[in-house]
Amino acid sequence: MNLSEKVSYLKGLMEGLSIDESTKEGKILTVMADILSDVAVSVEDMQDQVDEVVDVVEMLDDDLGELEKDYYEFDDCCDDECDCYDDEDDDDIYEVVCPTCGDTICLNEGMLEEGSMTCPGCGELLEFDLDDEDED
Repeated sequence: MNLSEKVSYLKGLMEGLSIDESTKEGKILTVMADILSDVAVSVEDMQDQVDEVVDVVEMLDDDLGELEKDYYEFDDCCDDECDCYDDEDDDDIYEVVCPTCGDTICLNEGMLEEGSMTCPGCGELLEFDLDDEDED
């Protein structure tokens, strides 16, 4: 039973009890039932809007996931069966763990040479200092 149905049931009970609306108590109960009815309608409208927003956010999340796959050209899996270990690529693949969210991100040498990137998991700016690597 949803909220509107419960309010309708309450109004039916009030009518069944033959509450006299000319008394102080009857007036208060009638006004309260009307207010509850208005609140129920508002809550149901907001729930419908929230449901629509959730659908749009889920759709955007799916689309963003596809864009990330296209942009980074691989999934987040970073195992040997992953697309980022394609034998046709001569680039070495590096795994980087984001210190903020702990996600593992696969990078090729070109991405490392850029010096920084935004973590796809949390949006944190990740900076890469390759000076120490060049000395080794």
